[in-house]
Amino acid sequence: MTATKGYAVQDAKTPLAPWDFERREVGPHDVQIEIQFCGVCHSDLHQIRNEWGFSIYPMVPGHEIVGRISKVGDHVKKFKEGDLAGVGCLVDSCRECDNCHEGLEQYCEKGNIQTYNSRGKDGAMNFGGYSNNIVVHEDFALHISDKLDLAAVAPLLCAGITTYSPLKYWKIGAGHKVAVLGLGGLGHMAVKFAVAFGAEVTVLSTSPSKEADAKRLGAHKFVVTSQPESVKEVKSYFDFIIDTVSAPHDYNMYLSLLKTNGTQICVGVPPEPLQIAGFSLLANRRSIAGSGIGGLPETQEMLDYCAEHNIVSDIELIDIKNIEPSYVRMLKGDVKYRFVIDMATL
Repeated sequence: MTATKGYAVQDAKTPLAPWDFERREVGPHDVQIEIQFCGVCHSDLHQIRNEWGFSIYPMVPGHEIVGRISKVGDHVKKFKEGDLAGVGCLVDSCRECDNCHEGLEQYCEKGNIQTYNSRGKDGAMNFGGYSNNIVVHEDFALHISDKLDLAAVAPLLCAGITTYSPLKYWKIGAGHKVAVLGLGGLGHMAVKFAVAFGAEVTVLSTSPSKEADAKRLGAHKFVVTSQPESVKEVKSYFDFIIDTVSAPHDYNMYLSLLKTNGTQICVGVPPEPLQIAGFSLLANRRSIAGSGIGGLPETQEMLDYCAEHNIVSDIELIDIKNIEPSYVRMLKGDVKYRFVIDMATL
């Protein structure tokens, strides 16, 4: 077994604290990554606190993982020792269903295996990236370019691919009017990608103070959704809304901002069921859709695109000992725009 240091929670009520555990030995097709940085996703907090109702303890969170490969199995072909590599939200899938064969492991028909808060096919618990190493099958590791700031690459493994994937699937680009609802960890990446793809981008936010940052990130327009006159100006205006909000909000109001045949794409996970009036959809053949992360091929495509176009997340680097205060700040929106843990502080 591989001795590992990390931060874990033992139940839904206690804070994260140092915890030593063991990873599996590196198998013939595995790689071991010495983790240098790990992004802090809002879903980490949901799962730590069992807000989705399926948490397994003890839990080591973290699925935005980047580092350097320190060991490879005898039959590994895709990586060598010393390579930069990353791990996102998935560490396995059935590999047999139609979706897996199409590179859509995130929609594995038998259920994908998450990087943490999950069990592998052998029944053993999976522990995430708030730790100093991880062992993963080479097929679920990703190549990372040395052209980019490695710490700022980490959030691409979740926040990046979560927004890249729907933009690509709906073929959003030049000629489209796109709104990004919410300017946080997901939203700021949605702005960067949509602008890079050539769309006209508007940020929708309840916070007037975010306008300067939205424009700095490349947004062409900014609408304060708490101001009725501003909202009125963009009624039936957008082809797409990328909805990144994980708090309750008025879907019917936002659907009214779509053109005929427009689509609101939800990538956030609010705690309550969606409340949608039938006429919000029927009136102009509007749609509401969801999109998860990307599969392994698309995630690699996204990372390569970012390397080519110099796109990374805006981050604040933190000491792991400050993770609990960082969660408090994250809930207040007091981060631009993703916390990343420097694992050298473990």
